Amino acid sequence: MCRNIRTLHNFEPPAADDEVRAAALQYIRKISGFAKPSHANAEAFACAVDAVAAASARLLDSLVTAAPPKDREVEAAKARARAVQRFAA
Repeated sequence: MCRNIRTLHNFEPPAADDEVRAAALQYIRKISGFAKPSHANAEAFACAVDAVAAASARLLDSLVTAAPPKDREVEAAKARARAVQRFAA
């Protein structure tokens, strides 16, 4: 998975539309191999991002869990701690 795509499920507050769209954009960039598509491919690229964002939003809206919502700050601190340990030489 692309390193820039983050888990969006079960956070308080829930993932915003811009977060879902950013994840969709990263996914489409990854599978297409384009950071920015050519003019000839721009429409197809934009349609793909819209479709993936819509599917992702539907998925996130339909998921259920019994686990308590995660705190974004706590999860970010855990990720920073893992990065320090991982990259400490």
